[in-house]
Amino acid sequence: MPAAPGAPAEAVTVRAKGRPRSAAADLAILDATRETLAELGWGGLTMGHVATRAKVAKTTLYRRWPSKNELVVDAVASLFDELVMPDLGSLRADIEAVVAQFADLLARPETQAALLALFAEGTRDRQLRRRIREAIVDPQKRLVRQGRAAAQARGELAPDTDPSAAGEEIDIIFDTIAGTVEHRVLVSGEPITPEWTRRFTSLLLGPFPSLAAD
Repeated sequence: MPAAPGAPAEAVTVRAKGRPRSAAADLAILDATRETLAELGWGGLTMGHVATRAKVAKTTLYRRWPSKNELVVDAVASLFDELVMPDLGSLRADIEAVVAQFADLLARPETQAALLALFAEGTRDRQLRRRIREAIVDPQKRLVRQGRAAAQARGELAPDTDPSAAGEEIDIIFDTIAGTVEHRVLVSGEPITPEWTRRFTSLLLGPFPSLAAD
């Protein structure tokens, strides 16, 4: 269906087939998925449970997500879309801000239940593990790339000269930050305090003495 005269093209989103997707329905479905997962666990969650909670038809649900795996991955991925890399004037400040955001996100019961269930199931399902990497892990590496680019623009870090080496470093940095914070919150059950975040950031920036100084 064409946009009304004078309306911007991006204001109308139409699928290749069928009716336009409803953003409100998508949001309700993803919220319902996480709530149901927290209550019933991976084994108890069904597409029918989610449809009932979200107040949509099962056919609506299946048109958007053909399987439970796809639905749960997208429900978890949407949580991480909330994370942003600020530009606070220093790499230290940027890292501390992102760690605080990530810790607050992981502290939510729905996030904990969803992640633990998804990761546990992923250990038994290679295809699901690949989808987790593609939809959740890899997209969040944008935070490292953005923070690194901002630090280079400020002159805190040297420009990248080897794209391959830079990509490997970004992977390592992401794994170090995400892995440490997730382990502390989800496995050890310890809080992420401002003091802990400062000490962690100092260790992370240890190879760069001028940046590691608190």
